[in-house]
Amino acid sequence: MIEFKNVYKKYDSGTEALKNINLRIERGEFVFIVGASGSGKSTFLKTIMREEVPTSGTIMINNYDLTRMTDKEIPYFRRTMGIVFQDFRLIQTMNVYDNVAFAMRVIGANEKEIKKRVPYVLSLVGLQSKARSMPNEISGGEQQRVALSRALVNNANTIIADEPTGNIDPEMSYEIVELLNRINENGTTVIMVTHEHELVKKFNHRIVVIDHGSVISDTGRGGQLTYDETTGYKTLRPEAEDVPEVTIDEFIEEAIAEEAAFEEPAAPDPAAVAEPVAVPIPEPVAAPAPEPVAEPASDVSPVAGPDQTMYIEQIAALEAAAKIREAMAEPQMGGPLQAASDALSPEEQINVFASIDGVDYSKYFENSEDEEDDD
Repeated sequence: MIEFKNVYKKYDSGTEALKNINLRIERGEFVFIVGASGSGKSTFLKTIMREEVPTSGTIMINNYDLTRMTDKEIPYFRRTMGIVFQDFRLIQTMNVYDNVAFAMRVIGANEKEIKKRVPYVLSLVGLQSKARSMPNEISGGEQQRVALSRALVNNANTIIADEPTGNIDPEMSYEIVELLNRINENGTTVIMVTHEHELVKKFNHRIVVIDHGSVISDTGRGGQLTYDETTGYKTLRPEAEDVPEVTIDEFIEEAIAEEAAFEEPAAPDPAAVAEPVAVPIPEPVAAPAPEPVAEPASDVSPVAGPDQTMYIEQIAALEAAAKIREAMAEPQMGGPLQAASDALSPEEQINVFASIDGVDYSKYFENSEDEEDDD
C-alpha cells in the first residue's frame, strides 16, 4: 500500500514541485500517472523511490515511513520494488542474462537460485533466446523487456515504470504495457508514468492527473477525463485540490469530533419560565342513570278523542309515578318511608306525587276510577 498524506516538496531553488498531495494506492492496483512535462511526475516518483524527501507531509509504502527512514533502511526498502526506467539503464558490458542476474547478486542470492530464477523471468517477457546477447545487439523494445525482467527478478511487490515506452515504437509500447498488465493480474502493484494517452485509453486502469504539483483528477475517486491534443488531459468532473483523500480511521475520527461538537438545545431556565396558572377543575358530574320506562298499565285506557295531549300526559304521569316509587324503594330512603307509601290509598299516593312534582296527577286517572265504579 502506498499513501501520500499532505505531501509538499519545495526545492532549494524555490520550485514547488509537489503541493498538498493526498493519494492512496492499494496493493494490487494498476495506476497511470499522467501530466505535462514539468507537472511534478518525476518528483512524485523520486519521493516513492526515496531519492527525494518531502519538505512536509508523510509517505507510507510497504509499512515503511519514508519521511523517517534512516540511510541503512533505504536499500532494504528498495528491494520491495522494481524500477523500470525510460532509458533502460542496462550495463553495456554484461549480456542479457547477467544484467538480470546482477539484481539478484547485489542482494546476496546464491548462484543456484539465480540459475533457476533468471531463465524463468526472461521466459515471461519472451527473451529466453536472447540470454547471451549484449544490449547493443537487441532492439529498444527488447532492452526495455530486459529492464522489466530485472525489476521482476527479486519478486518485487511493486513495479515503478517511469515512461517505459518513451524510447520504443508504438507496437512495442503496447507489448510492454501488456506485459505490465499481466504482471499486475498476478497481484503486483504497478505505477506507470506516461504521456501516451492512446495507451492509457486502451487499458482500463485508474488514472491520476498531476498538474503544477497538484493532483487535479483521479478516476479512482470518481474523476472523469477527456484528452485534448493541445491542452492535454482535462477532467469532466473537477475535484477540489485542497480536499484530501480520507482514510477509514480519519473518517471515523472526524465523525466522532463532529458528534462531540454538536450542541444540543439548552434546557430552559427555570427562573425564566412562568409558573403555570392553576385552572380549577370542576367536580365530575355523574351522568344520571337511565330511567326505566314503565309499560302502560293494561287497565288504563287512553283518553278518547282527537286530542292526543291527554294521552301523552297520562303516560308521562305513569312514568313519573313509577320513578317516584322506585326512588322511595331505594335503601337510603329507608323502610319507614316505603311502608308509609304502601299504607296510602291510591288517591293519597297521587296527592303525595303531586306534592313532590307540583303536578295534579288525579285528573289522569279519572277514567280508570270510573271504569272501576262501573264494574
